[in-house]
Amino acid sequence: MTEGTITKVAGPLVTVIAEGMRNADMFDVVRVSDKHLIGEIIEMHGDKASIQVYEETAGLGPGEKVVSTGKPLSVELGPGLIGSIFDGIQRPLAEIMKVSGTNLQRGVEVPSLPRDKKWHFTPAKKVGDEVAAGDTVGTVQETAIVNHKIMVPNRIKGKIVEIAEGDYTVEETVYKIETDKGVKEFTLMQSWPVRVGRPYKRKLSPDIPLVTGQRVIDTLFPIAKGGVAAVPGPFGSGKTVVQHQLAKWAAADIIVYIGCGERGNEMTDVLNEFPELKDPRTGNSLMERTVLIANTSDMPVAAREASIYTGITIAEYFRDMGYTVALMADSTSRWAEALREMSGRLEEMPGEEGYPAYLGSRLAQFYERAGRVIVNGEGETEGALSVIGAVSPPGGDISEPVSQATLRIVKVFWGLDSALAYKRHFPAINWLTSYSLYADSLSDWFNKNVKPDWYKLRGRLMTILQEESELEEIVKLVGMDALSPSDRLKLEAARSIREDYLHQNAFDEVDTYTSLNKQYLLMELILAFYDKSLEALGKGAAIEKIVAMPSRERIGRFKYADEKQTESEYNEILSELDSDIEKAVKAKDED
Repeated sequence: MTEGTITKVAGPLVTVIAEGMRNADMFDVVRVSDKHLIGEIIEMHGDKASIQVYEETAGLGPGEKVVSTGKPLSVELGPGLIGSIFDGIQRPLAEIMKVSGTNLQRGVEVPSLPRDKKWHFTPAKKVGDEVAAGDTVGTVQETAIVNHKIMVPNRIKGKIVEIAEGDYTVEETVYKIETDKGVKEFTLMQSWPVRVGRPYKRKLSPDIPLVTGQRVIDTLFPIAKGGVAAVPGPFGSGKTVVQHQLAKWAAADIIVYIGCGERGNEMTDVLNEFPELKDPRTGNSLMERTVLIANTSDMPVAAREASIYTGITIAEYFRDMGYTVALMADSTSRWAEALREMSGRLEEMPGEEGYPAYLGSRLAQFYERAGRVIVNGEGETEGALSVIGAVSPPGGDISEPVSQATLRIVKVFWGLDSALAYKRHFPAINWLTSYSLYADSLSDWFNKNVKPDWYKLRGRLMTILQEESELEEIVKLVGMDALSPSDRLKLEAARSIREDYLHQNAFDEVDTYTSLNKQYLLMELILAFYDKSLEALGKGAAIEKIVAMPSRERIGRFKYADEKQTESEYNEILSELDSDIEKAVKAKDED
């Protein structure tokens, strides 16, 4: 065991000097002082080690002991993760509250996974079976939704010599494997260092969408399963609501939500909301497939830096079981601020705006752990991990370093706009500045699985919105009356796309989620109104009559139609539209 002595304390940074620290390794976890504070070695110079402490360091002084555990910062992976609320270094907050009350006390040691709870283990292998890393030896029904697979840990290969069905805690031996180095015992739990990505066989191309039920995302700027997206936006533009919506509705088996340096009241909303929310697929509580990591802005800054690694390691673990996992990181800007603070205390040369020079590479390391992969183990099991990171640029200026470094890595940019948010247009994703680089590779899937002309209709919506922005410039200069009837109609169609299609009420029972089929029918209706009205204009119908057609209102209300009645409602609106168009053309003849 390596011991050292504190020589300097600078906030969450402790510099240790001692002959013995020479034997310690980078990223080893250490216990600081007799209070047993958790820290991690982040820099070594000879026998001097710089340690970032994941707890409050007030009262620490030179001369106190530091003991290395000889292990890197790791998370416990096993039954008991789902439905839990952890802090940035995987300490269970509910258990800590029982021990120390509502505020985190220093030096509290509570195991990450419950040690006393028994889980029923059902073997999938028998004695004599050859197994290798990633193979499923059995399962534990963790919640009604999640069947937790117990996998052979990494770098283990051999023959099962003992395995039995029964009820076990996470510390009891469940099975034994005869390896090259003798017989080894294994429990339901394994640990994994957070800064190392979990291995897999190979990566797959991102050509299946992660369906979210949010029209502006699914239609205009889709994200692939295993894709990465950034949601930058200024204060009050709805980043957290977008993240919540994705957590509730995205077609993922498991949700990992990281509140990284967020305000306490925002995390409180999540913690209060999620247990109450019903999972749309099962009708059970959403918490039955969610892991929450809460690191609020008043918690130690170093633990904030660790929180996203903790979250993504847990997410990778469920991906390895063959699940589709969606990870929400809210927000990576606060994580970058923690990096900046630690870098400043380490007296490193600052980069742009004081952020460390390695900001871009650290962000890339994090986002690159996403992907749709064939996981380790027998067979060709597919797992996917999608990462959606919120970015909070100061004043909404996305030219700042964190936003720019993120945009270099991610393939989807959902740019939130404060002007749209002030107009109460939510989700406030700006359709002119946002983009998705997955759109082309996903087009075949949409055309095949929804409707053959899906991608064509999407292209038409984008074109109308683009042309609207150009026409608005003319309207500002010379007024609406100077436009031709066809241009006025284009503006009306664009308004319909904005207000009826892109605007979505997260708090309405029906409108909060729209299936792909309903999205297609609504696109069809808006474009049918535009095409048929254009035809009527050619026949001499007045633009005023077309704009005032009663069927337009029904098109706007279609998004509130129940999913079961969409087809019948769609046909009714189409026939009403046809009769309104007919009346508008006849009115011209009468005039």
